[in-house]
Amino acid sequence: MLVVAALVPDTALLVPGVAGDADVVGGLRAAAVEAVAQVVAADVASVVVVAPGPVPRELSGTVRPSFGAAGVPDDLLRWPVHAVPLPGDGSDVPAVPSAVGLHLLLQARRRTGVRVVEVTGQQDAGALAALGHTLVADGPTGLVVVGSGSGRHGPDAPLADDALAPDHDARLLADLADAGPAARARLAGDDAELAAALAVRGWAPWQVLVGAAGDGPVQARVLAESTELGAQHAVLVWDAR
Repeated sequence: MLVVAALVPDTALLVPGVAGDADVVGGLRAAAVEAVAQVVAADVASVVVVAPGPVPRELSGTVRPSFGAAGVPDDLLRWPVHAVPLPGDGSDVPAVPSAVGLHLLLQARRRTGVRVVEVTGQQDAGALAALGHTLVADGPTGLVVVGSGSGRHGPDAPLADDALAPDHDARLLADLADAGPAARARLAGDDAELAAALAVRGWAPWQVLVGAAGDGPVQARVLAESTELGAQHAVLVWDAR
């Protein structure tokens, strides 16, 4: 059963030190820490980080939320890089968005009862929704859903500007902020090809979220949102209690 979900951006800039001494996402960071703290405070049996990754997988073993793969050494980070024990005997390395989710959980003082699932935009929306239903089937569960809207907003965007991005992301954010049955149906029906073309990193994680929420009531709150970095970033909480 889904209890509460924190929806947070997938940018590594949420972790202090990634941008050096610059603090370019302070408002988003504070909101993301607050949202994840609400998941932990709900006293759920399990917390699942759902994030975009290179391939569909569930991480296993003891993992460290390092950004070494992104060229940022651990000693530059202002948050400690503590190891997190996950189910299984592997030794997986999390993708950057998963590392962001783990850092936020560590800030909320949650290190146990954690799972990490990475998903991709190549997966079918129905299969992703079914995965979400499965993830919350074994008891009271919290989700940390990592993902952002389009990375094609304006001349300062990480990728080439696309005139379709503002309207698409406005619709997405409105539905995420609504979270009612009709809004969830629209999220489930969001065009996967358009989302991929617009570099919407949250498409697959949000499909998992919709499946986890099922048909139950959800109250949504927007804690922060911004396109200042040329990408649509938002922080929300979905409360299903």
